[in-house]
Amino acid sequence: MHETAVKPPRFVTLVLLSGLSVVSLNMFLPSLSNIAVALKADYALVNLSIAGYAAMTAVLQLIMGPLSDRFGRRPVILAGLALFCLASLGCVLATDIVTFLVFRMMQAAIASGYAVSLAVIRDSSSPQKAAGLMGNIAIAWALAPMLGPVLGGALDELFGWRASFWAFLCFGVAVLGLCSFDLRETNTNPSETFVKQVRTYPELFRSRRFWGYALCMAFSRGSFYAFLGGAPLVAAAMFATSTMKLGLYIGSITAGFVFGSFLAGRFAARHALTTMMMAGCLVACTGLVLGLVILRVGIVDEVTLFGACMFVGIGNGIAMPSCSSGAMSVRPNLAGTASGLSGAFTTAVGAAIAAATGAILTVENAAYGMLGIMLFCSALGLAAAVYVRWVDGRRH
Repeated sequence: MHETAVKPPRFVTLVLLSGLSVVSLNMFLPSLSNIAVALKADYALVNLSIAGYAAMTAVLQLIMGPLSDRFGRRPVILAGLALFCLASLGCVLATDIVTFLVFRMMQAAIASGYAVSLAVIRDSSSPQKAAGLMGNIAIAWALAPMLGPVLGGALDELFGWRASFWAFLCFGVAVLGLCSFDLRETNTNPSETFVKQVRTYPELFRSRRFWGYALCMAFSRGSFYAFLGGAPLVAAAMFATSTMKLGLYIGSITAGFVFGSFLAGRFAARHALTTMMMAGCLVACTGLVLGLVILRVGIVDEVTLFGACMFVGIGNGIAMPSCSSGAMSVRPNLAGTASGLSGAFTTAVGAAIAAATGAILTVENAAYGMLGIMLFCSALGLAAAVYVRWVDGRRH
């Protein structure tokens, strides 16, 4: 679709929409213990408000993407925001854990703000320009989970645990109002029926280019999940790092992602998608190889070790917007479906890699194991990017 065919919403609308979908995952984390006490529930049960919410988000990405291809982006996003507001009010008023968890799962409807907003960008931009915009918006995706718990903790301390859900309600109403006025329909060629739409799915599923983009995105994200699974063990086993310093080191990879996303926003519009993908994966691999070399020569230092991991954040910030744009560009008429499918696939692969990391790492192999798994994932991401470049070359 030509980028002037439809007028996109304002940049701030997309930032707030996607930011709300991210911050809703963890802003209330500091309140989990207080929720357990207030609702007289086991902490493990209350923790389902995180794990269950994440699982529901992955499922809804598979549903809302196709719905936006059939009925349009605007109604799906507005319906998701309205349901999110209703669910937030339900969490505020909940007096038992079952009611709270039911409404918390309903809050996952805001997943449309992430998956479908990507399709909105792709509808109204060329693939390269879309990758640049996604790079800029990815900064919000990175900053939101960093700042969200800080805000949630402050609200809990001042007003109690329900204050975070009042905040969700207020944020949701504000973004719903903004989208009602600013978000025009960008899907100018919706599917006539679900039957016809489903018949076109095999075109997407059989596309080698789509799976190349999706695999690059999944393994790039998987490297980050391996870091999350291994960093606490490395910090405890090798450096006896305090929890405060560990939080700083974990945040460093997110800071790298912000910087990489900034670079993607600056350069993605001028370069081929596969060029940005390969560049990002090469940055990640280079940093990890240097980290392993430094370990091999006997320099065991937490700054150099976690500094090497920071290159993964930078590389992912560079590569992933182009991966997302590319996956939705394979079949533009199925951009929503492609966004939801690739997002859910990435989440599933990341979860599997995190679990494998936890099973493989021991106190003895912690540093080498973590860097090795991260390098393996980043190398697979690079291989997927090279594969897409090869497939593109054969088409011309």
